Amino acid sequence: MQSYTIGQAARLLGVSPDTARRWADAGRVATHRDEGGRRLIRGQDLAAFSIEVGQSGPDSEDASYTSARNAFPGIVTGVQLGDVAAQVEIQAGPHRLVSLLTREAVEELGLEVGMQAIARVKSTNVHIDRT
Repeated sequence: MQSYTIGQAARLLGVSPDTARRWADAGRVATHRDEGGRRLIRGQDLAAFSIEVGQSGPDSEDASYTSARNAFPGIVTGVQLGDVAAQVEIQAGPHRLVSLLTREAVEELGLEVGMQAIARVKSTNVHIDRT
């Protein structure tokens, strides 16, 4: 069974290592120590905890109403405007997302480099590769 360090778990959960450490200290997710003394989380425990975290959702004041469940909060790193279309790049943690949308939508949202934004992804096809 694969185990994950606190840092790896934090990256997979989309939180800081300090947050993952606090969750472990509070007993929200079980840990054990390896022979080197590092705290590890069993893969099955992390999978179950990630479902719990995902189902808890954002705080009610941050909640939005959308059918797209895959939200990637990040920072706008690029905006290219054309006559009709536009391209917006968002860096969300380790993920770089690129969206093609209308120029009008970009202008209405006031999107510009350096501002916070959330990329929402809804797709009928998802491919999973084992790493």
